[in-house]
Amino acid sequence: MIDIKNLSKYYGSKQVLKDINLSFEPSKVYGIVGENGAGKTTLFRCIAGLESHEGTIIADCDELRAHLGFLFTEPFFFSMMTGREYIRLLCNARNVTLKELDKRNIFHLPLDQYASTYSTGMKKKLALTAILLQENDYFILDEPFNGVDIQSNIIITEIIHRLKEMGKTIIISSHIFSTLSATCDEIQLIKDGRFIRKVSQDEFSLLEKEMKEVTIGSQIDDLGLK
Repeated sequence: MIDIKNLSKYYGSKQVLKDINLSFEPSKVYGIVGENGAGKTTLFRCIAGLESHEGTIIADCDELRAHLGFLFTEPFFFSMMTGREYIRLLCNARNVTLKELDKRNIFHLPLDQYASTYSTGMKKKLALTAILLQENDYFILDEPFNGVDIQSNIIITEIIHRLKEMGKTIIISSHIFSTLSATCDEIQLIKDGRFIRKVSQDEFSLLEKEMKEVTIGSQIDDLGLK
């Protein structure tokens, strides 16, 4: 479990996260939704230990970041590192002995090619493969479906279901609501650095309808399409 109490984050005088209290339990998938700039990625970085913050983040392990796989929206790769070397580097960081990598390369990535030359979707799939092979207990997936082909999206959805069955804790952000409704047990809505609503599965369709009404309103009509 990850337990967050009174978490706040400032960048200078600007408060980005405001007194957040949340708990994430094992064997559950949590969706985090909100507009750009609402604080989703900043929250993820705080949980991962990449940002200083006020408040506390406690987990069922001694050092959360040593058991956490964090998929960034835009993963970074060194220019002269192959996909194979990247996966080995991340597994070595967890003292995980990597076996049969080519068999486990389910996205059929060109592992002996420099990762920096991969397409956006290939980079996302390489980074995901690496954190999966690290054998983590917790996962933060920041926009895992963006830039990825439809076949791979189906695979990623099934991977999330399998991680849940294995007792992992999974936190996802996505701007594609259908991917959240297909994977999540609960969705948390964040706005201006505060979590304003928690929605269970039986309310997902209602939340999607409300979000469409708020986001779209009469703007399509105003466009005056002919």
